[in-house]
Amino acid sequence: MQLSILLFHILIFHVCAGQTEAELKNFSPHYRRQSCVAFFCHLKDEVEQHRAGQAQLLKQKEPLQASEVLYKDSVLFFDDNRKWRERFVVVRADYSLELHDSQESYTKGTAARHKLLPTGGTVLTSEEKYTAVVDKAFPDPNGSKEEPSVPVMAVPGPLPVYLSLPYRRDSYFCFQQEEKRARFVSILNDCIRHQNQDYLKSMECEVQAFLKAVHFYRQEKGHYESWDMLVGSDCQVLANLVMEELLPSLQTELLPKLKGKKPERKRVWFATVEATYELVHEQLREGLESLKNECREATKQQEALIRSDMDQIINSQTFLETKLQALVSEPAVKYCSENVAPYLTSILEELMGPISAGFQAVRLLLEDELTRICKDFPQGGVTEELQSALQQLGRDRMEDCYQHVNVLKEQLQELRNRFKFSNSTRVVHCTQSQMQQLMENAVHTFELLLQSALKDKPDKQDSVMEKAKLRVLKQFDYDSSTIRKKIFQEALVDITLPAIKRNLAPACKTELQNFEQFVFADYTNFVQVENVYDNILLNLLNNEVNKGTVNLFSCLF
Repeated sequence: MQLSILLFHILIFHVCAGQTEAELKNFSPHYRRQSCVAFFCHLKDEVEQHRAGQAQLLKQKEPLQASEVLYKDSVLFFDDNRKWRERFVVVRADYSLELHDSQESYTKGTAARHKLLPTGGTVLTSEEKYTAVVDKAFPDPNGSKEEPSVPVMAVPGPLPVYLSLPYRRDSYFCFQQEEKRARFVSILNDCIRHQNQDYLKSMECEVQAFLKAVHFYRQEKGHYESWDMLVGSDCQVLANLVMEELLPSLQTELLPKLKGKKPERKRVWFATVEATYELVHEQLREGLESLKNECREATKQQEALIRSDMDQIINSQTFLETKLQALVSEPAVKYCSENVAPYLTSILEELMGPISAGFQAVRLLLEDELTRICKDFPQGGVTEELQSALQQLGRDRMEDCYQHVNVLKEQLQELRNRFKFSNSTRVVHCTQSQMQQLMENAVHTFELLLQSALKDKPDKQDSVMEKAKLRVLKQFDYDSSTIRKKIFQEALVDITLPAIKRNLAPACKTELQNFEQFVFADYTNFVQVENVYDNILLNLLNNEVNKGTVNLFSCLF
């Protein structure tokens, strides 16, 4: 059996290499096209001096250096030798986890034994819930005929933490004190959110081109819905794409060959998936970097043409848009009015309760913490002690605020049938990231107001702190309202736009190629029919969303 499994693994690696190469080859034309479009849009915005987003009142602090430390503590960790060992865990501002042999080795500057990127991870603190997640990830052909799952390992303490990772080995930690575990779980969830989103939120040309390329590549395969594995770096996202294609064949070929008891079959299965993912990721890393370098050179060569012909390119785009609207507008508006508009209010109500409760919890926490700061530092002045207190302000209590939003993971599941929407985790994580950013902005603004006011009125320290607190809370309320409106509108679009595209695709998809003739030949790199078509649908839906929510927003904000 072991020999046959070994031979099968060799075969799998050959298949895996071929599948990865094919996937990258099929993805590359999409990326090349979107690279040119994104570069044109970047130069267009530069010329037109577009300003992104609505201004907020609270000031945003400069991002921390990636090497700065956010968390450090000694933790029991289940290592590669399947033994529990004490490790010194360090979380840096790039939201990676370093596991050092000891605090002493960390202090000496010795490299970490492990570096963990928890992209796509799920944190669990119950063995029962973790076992359920593992069982769900193991496509057991024997199903319920098998005996119940046995414990993963003996835990040396009362407070375990399980980190479940897609396609990669899970990690296990253990604590003796609830306070320490809660702090670790909080920072671990922060790491997951930031690792999932930070790269993809960038407005850099390459990132925007990559996102559009993935979007159109998945649409080509008939996938219109928001994708829950669109997380991490570009290479991680592409690896997820490949694994999505590979897993069914792995299941078909490998699972029937696995013998022994369920724990052993699980071990072999997950080890195979992990080895496959590592091979895919490494092969993609080299191929993707080569593709990006090729596109960087191509866009450099096109810059002069774009700058000199900017007006003509824009006119060509506008002309194409006019032609496409004649095809798209009527069926899109009809579908929206019949199948989207009637449900916008009910979807919005589902979103508003938990999200507004989360932001209100942050507001109460901020007020409570600023009041405490004013009492603890009545002498005023921005001292080192005050700066240290502000750095930690509310950090350990934000997890309670996030819990208000977590209920959306279950509530939004009802949208699966009507709109095929299953990516509620993205809505939750985006909201929680905005909550975290808003709290950080408020604390930073409070510090700036203190510094400015104490220069002018050094003899009125008590009143200065109280006034700064009240001003920050007022600005918080304004920014909170602005941010929540944006979250609601983006979520409504994310939920409903795929349904519109899916409905229109049979009639419009074959017609789109006929519209390429309306783009002047010299500008086809910068004006893509699929992009203009997508923008038309997005604008139509945004108008519908704005009409459907304006009255509700006016009552609530």
